[in-house]
Amino acid sequence: MDEESRVAGYTRHEFGERIGATAKLRIGAAAAVMDGGRLLLTKRSDNGEWCLPGGGVEPGERPAEAAERETLEETGLSVRVTELLGVYSDPDVVVVYPDGNRVQIIGVVFRAEAVGGEAGCSAEVTESGWFTAAEVVGLTVIANHRGVLPVAFGVRGATYFDVPRLA
Repeated sequence: MDEESRVAGYTRHEFGERIGATAKLRIGAAAAVMDGGRLLLTKRSDNGEWCLPGGGVEPGERPAEAAERETLEETGLSVRVTELLGVYSDPDVVVVYPDGNRVQIIGVVFRAEAVGGEAGCSAEVTESGWFTAAEVVGLTVIANHRGVLPVAFGVRGATYFDVPRLA
């Protein structure tokens, strides 16, 4: 997606060696929800990129609770966390929000199962869909989730220092 086609004040990323040292740390939580061999992804309303449903962990909240809450808020799908997939952070990527805040995300990613409702849209999500690993390759995925998706599809051992590629 090119810069001109994004909404005004979109969330963007900055890249550079250890650029995270110039930003604050923020803890996020995301849910990798599978339906057979298909993964639930959402298209963000702020930048048009695809991602796992998720968001920031609030004070007094467990990361697993945040992943469940964010999935419900963003998609209308009620999920239950079943396992921890991993904790991910890339010091070479900073998220820049429209208000100017710059953060390096520490993302806690969980496997979750759907327990009610259907995936849809919200103020934060313009589209939601279920994708195979082959279909994900053609999507514009936010920088923080590119290295996580192989793990969501079952490729074990994926880390930011050895990120497997999907098909």
